[in-house]
Amino acid sequence: MTSCFARLLVRLSHWLPARGQQNFDFHPFTPMHNELLNAVASGKRNDAIRLTQELLDAGSAPKEILDKALVPGMALVGERFKRNEIFVPEMLVAARAMKEALKLLEPLLAKAGIKPKYTAIIGTVQGDMHDIGKNLVAMMWKGSNMNVIDLGVNVAPEKYLAAAREHNAHIVGLSALLTTTMPAMRGTVKLIKDANLPGTKVLIGGAPVTREFANEIGADGYSPDAGSAVDLALSLLGEK
Repeated sequence: MTSCFARLLVRLSHWLPARGQQNFDFHPFTPMHNELLNAVASGKRNDAIRLTQELLDAGSAPKEILDKALVPGMALVGERFKRNEIFVPEMLVAARAMKEALKLLEPLLAKAGIKPKYTAIIGTVQGDMHDIGKNLVAMMWKGSNMNVIDLGVNVAPEKYLAAAREHNAHIVGLSALLTTTMPAMRGTVKLIKDANLPGTKVLIGGAPVTREFANEIGADGYSPDAGSAVDLALSLLGEK
């Protein structure tokens, strides 16, 4: 599923509309899938819920709706955000539209035994109470069909490690907005790395964070924004 998302990122990048264009026509998908994709990308929550239910009522499989509408819709959002064509408010409303539509699919996916391929842990580091950036990354990861465990804010290093062990996490994401909490980020990365968790990658991001700092503290990757965080996670997981 996640590899499908990675391929869609490449395909969608060639079809992105000019700034200000409202709707997008993706020929590989059915008209109703396109309509749902546009509803998600435009942040039209009520339309996203209605169209998801209509597709289910028409006999579409939940995974097909996920693969052909919700995931590519969020892929488009991420690409437009990276191109500075939309900003945080638009990304938030799109993510919320996706989240509401996904609520209709999750019980059906679980019943069919279909689970996300990867699990990600995310939180804001100890001493930092800011959560907007962390929430954006969490929603974008969820939109790429990862199982996301959100630990919230002011998360102690030991809590990250315990959650990573409990959930066999593939990705651990650390967020910080304050320069004063960057030492907590350093300590958390060290604790997780010292634990030698097999297959676990640590990603960091936030306003004061740089690629140089990520390299210095031994993180596996650094992302400057929520859209890039999806690409980075997929790359570290070998899906791009």
